[in-house]
Amino acid sequence: MTTRNATVAVIGAGDYIGAEIAKKFAAEGFTVFAGRRNGEKLAPLVAEIEAAGGRIVARSLDARNEDEVTAFLNAADAHAQLEVTIFNVGANVNFPFLETTDRVFRKVWEMACWAGFVSGRESARLMLARGQGKIFFTGATASLRGGSGFAAFASAKFGLRAVAQSMARELMPKNIHVAHLIIDSGVDTAWVRERREQMFGKDALANPDLLMPPAAVAGAYWQLYQQPKSAWTFEMEIRPYGEKW
Repeated sequence: MTTRNATVAVIGAGDYIGAEIAKKFAAEGFTVFAGRRNGEKLAPLVAEIEAAGGRIVARSLDARNEDEVTAFLNAADAHAQLEVTIFNVGANVNFPFLETTDRVFRKVWEMACWAGFVSGRESARLMLARGQGKIFFTGATASLRGGSGFAAFASAKFGLRAVAQSMARELMPKNIHVAHLIIDSGVDTAWVRERREQMFGKDALANPDLLMPPAAVAGAYWQLYQQPKSAWTFEMEIRPYGEKW
């Protein structure tokens, strides 16, 4: 394993996509700063990465708390140069429109949009001082279109995409690669499997190729990281071959 004197900050290091991103970048020699609510849940990920010879620092992190996000990113940068930030907070909820409360709408917006803005801004503050860095955001089908029951989630994901676009136009000429990854598919997680079975019956899980493995998402982020600055992608869409779109 090549050891790099650099860190990657994974904000939203959940059990699936976030964990796979952390494992991929750790395997490539980065020190991973992994943050999520209830940081004690990161213990299995820490054990797996360290057993493979990787380096990880796990922290409890509420991405809706500006001070916590700033301290988390500053700590990563103090450990070693912050080279990559990946904002991977989910906030995917489904409520009928009339049952979507003010609290739900605001909370989803804070998690999926405002927190992304803060994470991007504070990462850029550190990266611009050195004139290089990469800031990547996880999007969804809801980044492009609203769906029944997804008023809160889609509005937040639309907003995050707009934040990322604005950042990219401003920061990419300054050698900061900003990218937005649209996952146009159900990801193979316990929650998605349970939801699909409830909505469509057990046959909905008969074809495993229609759910995207979290490791495939991590691989897409690694592809973005490797791009030369002469051919940077702002927006990448990924979906399984059998997905209708």
